Amino acid sequence: MPVIIPIFIMNRGCPNRCVYCNQCRTAGDYPGRMARDAFREEVHRWLNYARRKSDPVEIAFYGGNFTGMDPGDQEELLGMACEFVDQGAVRGIRVSTRPDALGEEALALLLRYGVGTVEVGAQSLDDDILERSLRGHTAADVVRTVAVLKSHGIRTGLHLMVGLPGDSPERFAFTVDRTVTLHPDMVRLHPTLVLQDTILAQAYLRGEYRPLGMKGAVAACKFALMRFERAGIPVIRMGLQTTGELEKAGSILAGPFHPAFRSLVEASIFFDMASFLIEEASAGGGEVTFFLAPKDVSAFRGQRNANVQCLRRAYALASLSILAEPAQERGSVVMTADGRRWRLDRRAVRERDIPAWWEKEEGREEGNVSVSPLPCRR
Repeated sequence: MPVIIPIFIMNRGCPNRCVYCNQCRTAGDYPGRMARDAFREEVHRWLNYARRKSDPVEIAFYGGNFTGMDPGDQEELLGMACEFVDQGAVRGIRVSTRPDALGEEALALLLRYGVGTVEVGAQSLDDDILERSLRGHTAADVVRTVAVLKSHGIRTGLHLMVGLPGDSPERFAFTVDRTVTLHPDMVRLHPTLVLQDTILAQAYLRGEYRPLGMKGAVAACKFALMRFERAGIPVIRMGLQTTGELEKAGSILAGPFHPAFRSLVEASIFFDMASFLIEEASAGGGEVTFFLAPKDVSAFRGQRNANVQCLRRAYALASLSILAEPAQERGSVVMTADGRRWRLDRRAVRERDIPAWWEKEEGREEGNVSVSPLPCRR
């Protein structure tokens, strides 16, 4: 994964405002239009950070509809980015755009400037959800745009959201399955949040919209992550990137926000794997030891050791030990109990059907944003 230098264009090129959108909160304090000197200063700041890493670097234009801007504005920004590409300071350029904003002229411009990746804000592949969210495009636009980009050799990403108005377990599963058939090069995924000063905030305050709770959001994203992994589609981010504006009191009115949302999802997967092994070995009430790749230990333990505590209580374990095994493959869990040994590989785990957590979930957040670990599950 390259180091991304994000340049936010702050809703530029957007033909309308979606119900959930407040770019000032999600992108942070960025100018509406970036001057050349400010652009260079921002890129150099990130390059100083990137020099401490060995990963390649890309400049990315996020936060708006890049190909919907005036062509002259697009060329100005792409030209500034190309200076760093020509110098060898960065590897390439990526942009984000809407699925209905990639005409022949816009595509030709991207190709002329060597844009290597385009991230498409699909959000859903259900037309009713798109209409309720005031997206202004259809699922067919997403399908067409992905096909066009891939046919020209441009790496393509899809941005999806779960819990939009009108969403349901079945509709979200449909979006995930249809995304798999499109086989983008990458996916970004995050649950819908109710941000201050949005159309969705007004609906929430009127009692017309209720966001997912943390438990449901984790369950949905776990389902999607495992489905995408099995299809060989990387999920490069889950959950919104925290910004200073987003952290201000009152910025998020409701919804499943966590600054390390992906870690909750990963922990939930490891909890399921550990539970399966304990039950398979009939090791409840006994002593168990889990072996994991060193980089998986933290995810296995869960936030504040939540998984360890839940497993101990749920299975009345006499003891639970966790050991790092440098030679072990990431994503695998090995368990020993009573002198026997079991192994489970993550890629062999099938995603579970999404439970009916949309309407039946207990402890669902209403006015408060939950940042606590998931409760024990059995």
